[in-house]
Amino acid sequence: MPTRLAAIILFFLGTSCSYRNNVMFSHDKDFNPAVLSAEARALESNYVIQPNDLLNVKVYTKKGEMIIDPEYELTKDLNNTNNHRPDPEYLVRLDGYVYLPMVGDVKLAGLTLHEANLVLADKYNEFFVDPYVITTYTNKRVTVLGAPGGQILPLKNENITVAEVLAMAGGMQKNGNAKKMKLIRGEQVFLVDFSTVENYYRTNQIVKAGDIIYIEPINRPVAENAPTVALVLSILTSATTLMLLILSAK
Repeated sequence: MPTRLAAIILFFLGTSCSYRNNVMFSHDKDFNPAVLSAEARALESNYVIQPNDLLNVKVYTKKGEMIIDPEYELTKDLNNTNNHRPDPEYLVRLDGYVYLPMVGDVKLAGLTLHEANLVLADKYNEFFVDPYVITTYTNKRVTVLGAPGGQILPLKNENITVAEVLAMAGGMQKNGNAKKMKLIRGEQVFLVDFSTVENYYRTNQIVKAGDIIYIEPINRPVAENAPTVALVLSILTSATTLMLLILSAK
C-alpha cells in the first residue's frame, strides 16, 4: 500500500511540474529566429506615416511666434479666458490621404513627420500668414506580454529601444527571464537576451509600432505547483486515513 501511494504521488508531481500553461510563443529546437545586423540594430530612422495612422495637427501663424513667447505676452489673454483649442485626431485613409479642415484631402502617407509639416505649411499658406505646422502621431504603440503582465505602451517618441520599453513596463520583474525574451514583428521573431552585457549589445534594437515584446516567466516548479501538490497530498492523506479507519474497524 505505501508503495502504491508513493507511485501515485510521484505521478501527480511529474505531471504537474511538466505542465506550464503560462508560457507563450514556445518553439521547437528547429526554430530559426530572425537576425538583425549590428548596423540595423543601431540605425535610427524617422517614422514614416502609414495608412490607418491617427495624426494630431497643430497650425500656428507667423512662423510659430505664439510658441516662442518667453514673457507670455501673446498668450496671457488666452489664459485669462480659459479657452482651449480643440485637439482632434485625423485618420490616414487607406489611399494615403488625410482630410484636414480648410485644405481638404492631403496625401501624407509615405512622408516623415517633418516632411508632412512642410507640405501642410505650404497648404495653409493660402489662409494664414507664415504658417508653422506641428504634426504628431497618436496611435503608435507596442505590446508587452509575459512576466510584467499585459501592457500596451504608447510610442510617443521615435527610435525607442527594447530596453526603454522594458523600463516603461516597470523593468525586469522578479519572475521575468532576462535570457528568454522575444520581439515579434509581423512574421519575424527576434530573440532578445539581456542576461549579459555582450548579449544586450547584440540583441537590443529599436522597436517599431505594432511590435510585441514577450518576457518568458522563470520556471519555478515548486512555487508554481505548490497548490496542486498540496491538494493531491490532502486527498491522498484523507484517503489513507479513511482506509485505515475501515481496516481498524474490521
